[in-house]
Amino acid sequence: MKNISKFALAIIAIVLVTMVSHAFTGSTTSGVTMAVTTVALPIKNQLAEKEMIKQLRHEHTWASEIRSKQSWVNNDTIKIPKRGAAPAVLINNTNYPIVKNNRDDSHVVVALNKFDTENTIVTEDELYALPYEKVSDVQSQHRETLEDETMEYGLWGLAPQANDEAENQFVLESTGEDDGTGRLKLQTKDLRTLQSKMNKAGINKKGRILILCDDHVSDLLEEDRKFYTQYHNQIDGVVSGKYYGFKIYEDSTTPEYDDTLLTKLAYGSVTVGRKSSVVFHKGSTAKAVGTVKRFARAASEDPENRENTVGFRVWHIIVAYGIEGSAAIISGKA
Repeated sequence: MKNISKFALAIIAIVLVTMVSHAFTGSTTSGVTMAVTTVALPIKNQLAEKEMIKQLRHEHTWASEIRSKQSWVNNDTIKIPKRGAAPAVLINNTNYPIVKNNRDDSHVVVALNKFDTENTIVTEDELYALPYEKVSDVQSQHRETLEDETMEYGLWGLAPQANDEAENQFVLESTGEDDGTGRLKLQTKDLRTLQSKMNKAGINKKGRILILCDDHVSDLLEEDRKFYTQYHNQIDGVVSGKYYGFKIYEDSTTPEYDDTLLTKLAYGSVTVGRKSSVVFHKGSTAKAVGTVKRFARAASEDPENRENTVGFRVWHIIVAYGIEGSAAIISGKA
């Protein structure tokens, strides 16, 4: 009896393994195809969606500095709380009872951004000829692309539209030497200028994150030996833990600014502008992931073309709130 039970369990295990391994392609033995399509494919969708959420943590990047606010998300919108007025402080008070006031809080509801990948097809002929599992590789590529795109769009959104110091939005130009192309190099003096402006505005000194563009990284490497040492000893993506009041990362996808108006160009604009380095304050910035969906069709469901199809949709946001503001240093012109 025990031997029969063991044999039955072994048969069940083999069937389950077969169902999962062929869940996407639908290429399976006779009699199992229907079970694969109706049961195993949704399971693979769930696994892929969980992996996508894990990927969007943006580990070892500037985005890892931003607090995740999943509890603020509902129906792919984020409800951002707005604090009411701060209490007055009484010094050497002798009048009682002390005045009582309500704090009237509010909130702003913002829709998460929707990111769709174009679908990728993998034919049955390809799978037959290739020495590796292309469908899994395609899914990895989709995840990596979405990770990069959500970061780039988020950084664009955090950068100030234009200089507006009344709203703690600072846009400065670098003032160093001409690099030979008419671009003025970034120098430490420019960082001190920005630091002073933020200090005078009363912006919290803790939590200032500076993302340097490639040109500005090169400028500082050339000017400052201390920065050079920190750059070559960076840990987990952090170039410097403390440099003129900023925690520093680097990114090649910082936004560009209009050459004459010094206003931020639209995301994805074909207009060539001036590259920037961006500052945000992590204490007034949030990120969140909403619905993650994998769209897939197995070749077994496409008898005409015999193609596997896969694509993803992700709702995601990186958003600034509060009074800490943001800044950009763009390359000056000679």
